[in-house]
Amino acid sequence: MKKKVQLVLGSGGARGIAHIGVIEGLEKDGYEICEVVGCSMGAVVGGLYCAGFLGAYKDWLKTLTRSNVFSLLDFTLNSRGFVKGEKIWNLIAKITGDQQIENLKIPFTAVATDMLHMEEVHYRSGNLFTALRSTISIPGVFTPVLAEDSILVDGGVLNPLPLSLIQKREDTLVVAVNINGRNIPISDQKEAPKEKSKSWLYKYWNSGVKNTTPKISLFDLMNTSYDFTQDRLAQLTIAHYQPDLVVEIPRNSCGTFDFHKSNQLIEMGEKAYDKAMALIDHPPIKKSIT
Repeated sequence: MKKKVQLVLGSGGARGIAHIGVIEGLEKDGYEICEVVGCSMGAVVGGLYCAGFLGAYKDWLKTLTRSNVFSLLDFTLNSRGFVKGEKIWNLIAKITGDQQIENLKIPFTAVATDMLHMEEVHYRSGNLFTALRSTISIPGVFTPVLAEDSILVDGGVLNPLPLSLIQKREDTLVVAVNINGRNIPISDQKEAPKEKSKSWLYKYWNSGVKNTTPKISLFDLMNTSYDFTQDRLAQLTIAHYQPDLVVEIPRNSCGTFDFHKSNQLIEMGEKAYDKAMALIDHPPIKKSIT
């Protein structure tokens, strides 16, 4: 009976809120999460879970509106990024207080990228918020974390789904949550646009004539290019490490800063978990696992 899970949570902006739904699904089915490795928002959700504050974080997320989210983005003219991120972390710190990774209830690793030395940085000890602030620093969006001889940014630059950091155990299932999954078909979306498009990136001119030239903002271009890179890296990682269970959240389920959609995203995580469980040979623990 494999009742323990080594959980790997991937990067992908606000889509990472769906990780909460997956964690709740695992707990509902009786699994004990004995290790968490996370990148970017996967590290945020995973780190707060391991510290015992995921419930409080979830409650806070549910209070957010679109205007709340915008007010939390402390814009700056810094050439290294246009969001400082201090407002968000100050609020989260009020929920959790100061935390050291080595003292968390569950073993936890956060992954960041050192741009100066072109290598991954694995936080297994030290200040939790330093680790989380580093791993969510999307290049060009959030200002990086500067530490001695390092420039630290989003771990998704090199390892968006860090299965490579898991030492597989005989008594566990390795569960990976990829939040750069295949797009939801337009026909399946609740609010399908009137016009067909190749992806959510495309915004067609409303000129009254047939014109398929897309109107793309600089942020859309930069952010979507980054998402596509993460998508391909995640696919290659899954193919190589072959976890026991892969839960996929569609890449076009929300925008990078759509944190006001927390209810929808948590529910999406729960449903994606149930769907993934139904597709593997091992049913949930309640029905027995061999």
